[in-house]
Amino acid sequence: MLALYIHVMTAEKPTQTVDIELKKLENRVDELIHICDRLTDENRALRDRHDMLQQDRNQLMKKNEMVKTRVEAMVARLKSMEKHP
Repeated sequence: MLALYIHVMTAEKPTQTVDIELKKLENRVDELIHICDRLTDENRALRDRHDMLQQDRNQLMKKNEMVKTRVEAMVARLKSMEKHP
């Protein structure tokens, strides 16, 4: 009877160890899924921010080009006024 009890106790112990290890693995997988979801959201937000900044940059470049063209036109008119007072 004692041998049977010892056999049952030792047979249950590996199962408990496996259950504990599986629970740890499950927790780690859940944690990694959470991290992946967070990084996906963060990546999406960064892409949106990048797109918005790119649009702002393009608008500023257009405005800069318009101002440059207007200044060049004013300089040309001033030079022509100097030649023909």
